[in-house]
Amino acid sequence: MSEQSRPRKPGKPYRRPQKDPVRMLAFEALRAVDERDAYANLVLPPLLRRAREKEGPDKFDGRDAALATELVYGTLRRQGTYDAVIAECVDRPLREVDPPVLDVLSLGVHQLLGTRIPTHAAVSASVELARVVLGDGRAKFVNAVLRKVARHDLDGWLERVAPPYEDDPEDHLAVVHSHPRWVVSALWDSLGGGRAGIEDLLEADNERPEVTLVARPGRSTAEELLREEAAVAGRWSPYAVRLSEGGEPGAVDAVREGRAGVQDEGSQLVALALAHAPLEGPDKAWLDGCAGPGGKAALLAALAAERGAVLLASEKQPHRAGLVAKALDGNPGPYQVITADGTRPPWRPGTFDRVLMDVPCTGLGALRRRPEARWRRRPEDLDGFGPLQRALLRTALESVRVGGVVGYATCSPHLAETRAVVDDVLKQYDGAADLIDARPLLEGVPALGEGPDVQLWPHLHGTDAMYLALIRRVA
Repeated sequence: MSEQSRPRKPGKPYRRPQKDPVRMLAFEALRAVDERDAYANLVLPPLLRRAREKEGPDKFDGRDAALATELVYGTLRRQGTYDAVIAECVDRPLREVDPPVLDVLSLGVHQLLGTRIPTHAAVSASVELARVVLGDGRAKFVNAVLRKVARHDLDGWLERVAPPYEDDPEDHLAVVHSHPRWVVSALWDSLGGGRAGIEDLLEADNERPEVTLVARPGRSTAEELLREEAAVAGRWSPYAVRLSEGGEPGAVDAVREGRAGVQDEGSQLVALALAHAPLEGPDKAWLDGCAGPGGKAALLAALAAERGAVLLASEKQPHRAGLVAKALDGNPGPYQVITADGTRPPWRPGTFDRVLMDVPCTGLGALRRRPEARWRRRPEDLDGFGPLQRALLRTALESVRVGGVVGYATCSPHLAETRAVVDDVLKQYDGAADLIDARPLLEGVPALGEGPDVQLWPHLHGTDAMYLALIRRVA
C-alpha cells in the first residue's frame, strides 16, 4: 500500500507534499551525477532552463537559479565532510543507506552547515523534499537525522568527526576540507610546502570559481567584453575578462556569436606561452594535438592568424572534434580541424614549428569546477593515463621540426602526470630536446617556482592548477 493511500488517524487528514522547484532541481542534478556519472556543469544548465520554462519567471527567477546552483555544487564539494557528519547520525553504515536518501540528507546537511538558511527552514524544506521523492516513511528518517545534525554547527561537527591534525595530518585535512585522502597526499607532494600551503589550496578548491571569458583575437577584444555590466579585467592574460558573481556568459553577445568563449585564465596562459616561446627558423605551421573541446585551439588559431601561420587542430573523439570546429568557426585566418589519434598521427614527422599537447589527465587541477571528479578518481587511474601521456609527448616531439617548440600541458598538478612524464620522455631523447624556461613567458605572474616548467595554482593565481613544460627540439 502506498504512503498516499494508507489510512490516516482520525483528525489528521493526509496533506499532499509541496514540490519546491529549487530543491527538486538540485535533487535531480545530484541523482544524475550519482546514477549516470554525469558532470554537474553539464546537467545543471538544461535543468535550470527547463525549470524556468515550466515554472515561469515569477516562480523561478535568478535567485532561485542561484540557490539551486549553490545547493548542487556546495553539496558535491563538501560531500566528504557531510558523509562523515551523516555517518555519526545514522545507526547503519553509509553504504547501507539508499543513494536517493543520502542525496536528500546531503542537501539538507549543506543547508544546515554550509548556508545561511535558518535551521527550521532547512529541515522542513528537506523533509518536504523527502516526502515528494522518497515517501512519508523515509521522510521521517530524514527528519530524525537532520535534527541530530542541527545540534551543532560546522566547526562543532569537525571537532567531532575529524581526527586531530597531530595524529593524522592527511586524514584531518581530508575530512575538514572534503578531499579524498590520496588527493590530499598528492597535492601536498606537488606543493612541497607546509601546512599553510596545502590548507590554502584545499580551501580554494572548495570556493566557487569565477567565470572567465577570453576575447578571441581578430574577432573580439577585452575592451568589448569589459563593457558588460558584471565584467572586470583578468589578472594575467590580456584577453581575459572575469564575470563577477551572477554574470551569465550566455548573456554576452560576443560569447553567443562565438567571438569570445569561456576559458580559465590558466588555460589562456598555456596557449600564450607556447605562442610567444622563442623559435629558430620559420613560424608557419602550428599543431594542437589534443584539441578538444577547443578553447586553447581557438586562441592559438587566432594568434597564428595574426602571424600568417596556420593551426591544425587534431582531436581523437569525433564529438569533441565537432566542438573544436565550432570554437574555430569564424577564425580570421586559415585553419584545419581533423579527427585523429594523437598516438598514431596522420601527419609526417617534423611538420610543425609549434606543437601543443594538452594531454588527458585526472583533472585534479580543476576540482573547483568539477567537484564530483574528486570522488570518482582513484590512484589507479594514474596507471592508465601515464602511458598515454608519454606516448602523446613523444608524438609531439616527433611532430615538431628541429628548432621548434613543444608545449606539454595538463590540468593536473600530480607529479606523476607532470614532471615525471617530461623527465621520462626527455631521457629517451638523450639530448635531442631541451627544456625552455617558461616563466618569463608568463609575464607578471608571481610565484612560478624554480622553473624551468610552470605550475599554476588556484590559491596563488586564481586559476585552475595548470602545468606547462616548454621543450625545444634541438637535434
